[in-house]
Amino acid sequence: MGLQADSTLQTVLLFPVHFLIWLYSVVSFLPWYYITSAGEKKALSKRVKARSTSGCAEGPYRSVDQFESLAREDFPGKDTLDKLMYHAVQRFGTEHCLGTRDLLSEENEIQPSGKVFKKLILGDYKWLSYNEVDSIVSEFGSGLAALGQQPKSSIAIFCETRAEWMITAQACFRRNFPLVTFYSTLGEEAIAFGLNETEVTHLVTSSELLQTKLKNVLPLIPKLKHVIYVDQKKVSTQGFSDGLSIHSMQAVRELGALPENIGSEIVKPQPSDLAVVMYTSGSTGRPKGVMIVHSNLIAGMTGQCERIPGLGPKDTYIAYLPLAHVLEMTAEISCVTYGCRIGYSSPQTLSNQSTKIKRGSKGDSSVLKPTLMAAVPEIMDRINKNVMSKVQEMSLIQKTLFTLGYRYKLEQIKRGYDAPLCNALLFRKVKKLLGGRVRMMLSGGAPLSSATQRFMNICFCCPVGQGYGLTETCGAGTITEVADISTGRVGAPVICCEVRLRDWAEGGYTKDDKPNPRGEILIGGPNVTMGYYRNENNDQDFFADEKGQRWFCTGDVGEVYPDGCLQIVDRKKDLVKLQAGEYVSLGKVESALKNCSIIENICAYANSEQNYVISFVVPDQKRMTELARKKGIVGEWEEICTHPDMEREVLREIKEVAANIKLQRFEIPVKVHLSPEPWTPETGLVTDAFKLKRKELKNHYLHHIERMYGGK
Repeated sequence: MGLQADSTLQTVLLFPVHFLIWLYSVVSFLPWYYITSAGEKKALSKRVKARSTSGCAEGPYRSVDQFESLAREDFPGKDTLDKLMYHAVQRFGTEHCLGTRDLLSEENEIQPSGKVFKKLILGDYKWLSYNEVDSIVSEFGSGLAALGQQPKSSIAIFCETRAEWMITAQACFRRNFPLVTFYSTLGEEAIAFGLNETEVTHLVTSSELLQTKLKNVLPLIPKLKHVIYVDQKKVSTQGFSDGLSIHSMQAVRELGALPENIGSEIVKPQPSDLAVVMYTSGSTGRPKGVMIVHSNLIAGMTGQCERIPGLGPKDTYIAYLPLAHVLEMTAEISCVTYGCRIGYSSPQTLSNQSTKIKRGSKGDSSVLKPTLMAAVPEIMDRINKNVMSKVQEMSLIQKTLFTLGYRYKLEQIKRGYDAPLCNALLFRKVKKLLGGRVRMMLSGGAPLSSATQRFMNICFCCPVGQGYGLTETCGAGTITEVADISTGRVGAPVICCEVRLRDWAEGGYTKDDKPNPRGEILIGGPNVTMGYYRNENNDQDFFADEKGQRWFCTGDVGEVYPDGCLQIVDRKKDLVKLQAGEYVSLGKVESALKNCSIIENICAYANSEQNYVISFVVPDQKRMTELARKKGIVGEWEEICTHPDMEREVLREIKEVAANIKLQRFEIPVKVHLSPEPWTPETGLVTDAFKLKRKELKNHYLHHIERMYGGK
């Protein structure tokens, strides 16, 4: 009776709401349609965006906006990164360039489990102007030269994302010091390998990383002579080798500002000179250093920026992804070039709800109010689940109105329109989670699910695009256009490159596939890098065609639609053949099952000697704890995760979701292991872009693999 009464009340209350929405739509549609040029936007979404230059199904496909030639410069004559910086300083000298929040205080917060979390109270952003950044870059570059750093000799940076990282990079670009980059979460063995391989003599880092990660590594790097830490903190030199000099960034700047050093001769880079050796954390094996020359980065950024309309001094970019990732590095260099402000943040301080922000104080987005934001799918999935958990806590009426508004806007967006009333009344609070001013979001690093892409698009009231590129292509490959209302695709080739498909018969992907051609994605153009540092296998991954254009073989499998847009459908390394002969795409299974509300992260695993798939799951703690309570299961979080009944419940939800999205029977995981610990770059189980490290995950869960496959 209670449920019936609720349902009747809901129907009675919603009838006038439905009527008002219908009336509003009828009255407002025509004026809104013409004022906002909705018809033109719809036509842009449907237009052909890329065509095959050969007329063949396999391509190469090239953007229709730069069909005749890939060569184009936004700033003619600015063909090296140092020239872009000089150009920006001349144009935007006194404007804000790089901003960092003041740390007001730190407090320890004791959790119910007894764990202690450090919480931060942060102040306002303090800004350096373009002129101030230019002066610091000049002093620091001169100081590095005074410490013996030579042009065309590599210098390494191993540091968190912060203003000093970008200042170091600009100083190196200016003086032709090739910059070797490492993720701040890379393991000690990988760091030692990269530093020795590139034979660096100078290393820039932070005091925390110096004390925690580098102290054990430095004795293994015989050629290293100078370490520069970027913080204001005082660092003890005890425990370090006598042959190693440790300096603060400020001290190096002061050295560079001396009259005899500030005017030292600068050897300017050429477009073909090495700018960056970027070590990829890699999902398997030893890290590889990708060699990137100045002209590669200029080409890649030209392609990326063309897809961001109106990029300029009115924009504010929030920087929190790893700067050692090509997506973040090129995004920040582009922002500096076009006069945008860059405010620094971190995943732990991004929003008011972030883990390191003290309750009641403001996260970085609320203070900075960015207009542009890049994200990896893991971050967007997290935002999606946080918002939806808050919706579940609403009253019946509030929840119903939110759902009604969401569905109404979804229908409007699918037609190519918008719902301004819903934006103003329903989604204004959600928008404020990221400051309220974001006008464009771009996802990269891994495939973003259609459901999450549409959710972010609806709730944050801005275009949410996907980009596809690799370190080996300077992060440039394809990006969705702002007007494109489709989801699940990564857009057409950017204007600096072209895309080709190569048959992969073993995996069942060919140019003759229906309804669209499919195959391994090859990317060609001036953004394709020079190969891997001191690697004998470059010929397997890179090649030049008869015209001399360089190509990179990505290992990803794509499908090209009639409008020239690409969809990532598989990865060669993710395909496993089961004992009965069926091929399972692990990435496809994971992407599909992330839609399960109880799953925070998932890794599918299959052994070719077995006939079924298994999985490791990081459960959503809130949903899982609530489900355990309903089942009468009590105990610590670890005990809940290891309870057989909870494994059965998660498997039941997995099967329901899999049935709805029509996974094949052999693709659905038959057994599951629940992990109480989340997978973060610090655990070494995912990369800094939150891609799964399959080899590490397999080794970590080897005992459970044997258990689930009926072994030990």
